[in-house]
Amino acid sequence: VNDITSTARFYSQALRCYECKVGLWDLCFTTKKDCNAGEHCFSGLGTAAGFMDIKKKGCLEVTECNKTENVNFPSSSNTTVYKMTKTCCSADLCNSAPAHFHVSAISMAFAAISSVFTVKFLI
Repeated sequence: VNDITSTARFYSQALRCYECKVGLWDLCFTTKKDCNAGEHCFSGLGTAAGFMDIKKKGCLEVTECNKTENVNFPSSSNTTVYKMTKTCCSADLCNSAPAHFHVSAISMAFAAISSVFTVKFLI
Protein backbone atom coordinates (compact mmCIF):
# COMPACT_ATOMS: atom_id res chain seq x y z
CA VAL A 1 0.00 0.00 0.00
CA ASN A 2 2.85 2.42 0.78
CA ASP A 3 4.28 1.90 -2.73
CA ILE A 4 0.89 2.74 -4.26
CA THR A 5 0.58 5.87 -2.10
CA SER A 6 4.12 6.96 -2.96
CA THR A 7 3.54 6.37 -6.67
CA ALA A 8 0.26 8.29 -6.62
CA ARG A 9 1.92 11.22 -4.83
CA PHE A 10 4.80 11.22 -7.34
CA TYR A 11 2.50 11.50 -10.35
CA SER A 12 0.20 14.09 -8.80
CA GLN A 13 3.17 16.21 -7.64
CA ALA A 14 1.48 16.73 -4.27
CA LEU A 15 3.71 17.51 -1.32
CA ARG A 16 3.84 15.82 2.06
CA CYS A 17 4.01 18.29 4.93
CA TYR A 18 4.03 18.40 8.69
CA GLU A 19 0.70 19.49 10.14
CA CYS A 20 0.08 21.11 13.51
CA LYS A 21 -3.42 22.47 14.10
CA VAL A 22 -2.25 24.89 16.79
CA GLY A 23 0.82 25.07 18.99
CA LEU A 24 1.85 27.28 21.87
CA TRP A 25 5.43 28.47 22.31
CA ASP A 26 7.64 25.55 21.18
CA LEU A 27 4.95 22.91 21.77
CA CYS A 28 3.34 21.81 18.51
CA PHE A 29 2.08 18.23 18.08
CA THR A 30 2.80 17.35 14.44
CA THR A 31 1.58 14.67 12.08
CA LYS A 32 2.39 14.13 8.40
CA LYS A 33 -0.19 15.12 5.81
CA ASP A 34 -0.44 14.70 2.04
CA CYS A 35 -1.34 18.02 0.43
CA ASN A 36 -3.58 18.60 -2.56
CA ALA A 37 -2.18 19.67 -5.91
CA GLY A 38 -1.57 23.43 -5.88
CA GLU A 39 -0.66 23.53 -2.19
CA HIS A 40 2.70 24.13 -0.51
CA CYS A 41 3.87 23.38 3.02
CA PHE A 42 3.67 26.29 5.45
CA SER A 43 4.81 27.29 8.90
CA GLY A 44 2.73 29.94 10.62
CA LEU A 45 3.79 32.13 13.52
CA GLY A 46 1.72 34.60 15.49
CA THR A 47 1.78 36.26 18.91
CA ALA A 48 -1.32 36.56 21.09
CA ALA A 49 -1.65 39.09 23.90
CA GLY A 50 1.85 40.33 23.12
CA PHE A 51 3.64 37.37 24.72
CA MET A 52 2.24 33.98 23.66
CA ASP A 53 3.71 32.45 20.50
CA ILE A 54 1.14 30.56 18.46
CA LYS A 55 2.30 28.20 15.72
CA LYS A 56 0.63 26.28 12.92
CA LYS A 57 1.94 24.00 10.19
CA GLY A 58 0.30 22.29 7.26
CA CYS A 59 -0.70 22.61 3.62
CA LEU A 60 -1.76 25.93 2.11
CA GLU A 61 -2.97 27.13 -1.28
CA VAL A 62 -0.05 28.76 -3.09
CA THR A 63 -2.02 32.03 -3.44
CA GLU A 64 -2.21 32.29 0.38
CA CYS A 65 1.52 31.82 0.95
CA ASN A 66 3.80 34.40 2.56
CA LYS A 67 0.98 36.55 3.85
CA THR A 68 -0.02 37.85 7.26
CA GLU A 69 -3.65 37.41 8.28
CA ASN A 70 -5.76 38.52 11.21
CA VAL A 71 -7.13 35.65 13.28
CA ASN A 72 -10.45 36.56 14.86
CA PHE A 73 -12.23 34.91 17.78
CA PRO A 74 -14.86 33.85 17.29
CA SER A 75 -14.11 33.57 13.58
CA SER A 76 -17.31 35.43 12.63
CA SER A 77 -16.37 38.49 14.71
CA ASN A 78 -14.25 41.55 13.97
CA THR A 79 -12.17 41.01 17.12
CA THR A 80 -8.59 40.22 16.11
CA VAL A 81 -6.95 37.95 18.67
CA TYR A 82 -3.62 37.74 16.87
CA LYS A 83 -1.93 38.10 13.49
CA MET A 84 -0.30 35.07 11.88
CA THR A 85 2.35 35.12 9.18
CA LYS A 86 2.37 31.97 7.04
CA THR A 87 5.65 31.24 5.26
CA CYS A 88 5.65 28.55 2.56
CA CYS A 89 8.17 26.11 1.14
CA SER A 90 7.85 23.64 -1.71
CA ALA A 91 9.64 20.38 -0.85
CA ASP A 92 8.42 17.32 1.02
CA LEU A 93 8.44 17.88 4.79
CA CYS A 94 10.19 21.24 4.39
CA ASN A 95 8.15 22.78 7.24
CA SER A 96 10.06 20.49 9.57
CA ALA A 97 9.16 19.65 13.12
CA PRO A 98 11.63 20.69 15.82
CA ALA A 99 14.29 18.03 16.33
CA HIS A 100 13.90 18.18 20.11
CA PHE A 101 10.13 17.69 20.10
CA HIS A 102 8.85 15.69 23.07
CA VAL A 103 5.28 15.77 24.32
CA SER A 104 4.40 14.82 27.84
CA ALA A 105 0.96 14.74 29.42
CA ILE A 106 2.01 17.58 31.74
CA SER A 107 3.13 19.76 28.81
CA MET A 108 -0.10 19.12 26.92
CA ALA A 109 -2.20 19.88 30.02
CA PHE A 110 -0.26 23.11 30.62
CA ALA A 111 -0.75 24.17 27.00
CA ALA A 112 -4.49 23.46 27.14
CA ILE A 113 -4.97 25.35 30.40
CA SER A 114 -2.86 28.27 29.16
CA SER A 115 -4.89 28.58 25.97
CA VAL A 116 -8.18 28.58 27.92
CA PHE A 117 -6.93 31.35 30.22
CA THR A 118 -5.61 33.34 27.27
CA VAL A 119 -8.90 33.14 25.39
CA LYS A 120 -10.83 34.17 28.53
CA PHE A 121 -8.38 37.03 29.09
CA LEU A 122 -8.71 38.28 25.51
CA ILE A 123 -12.51 38.16 25.46
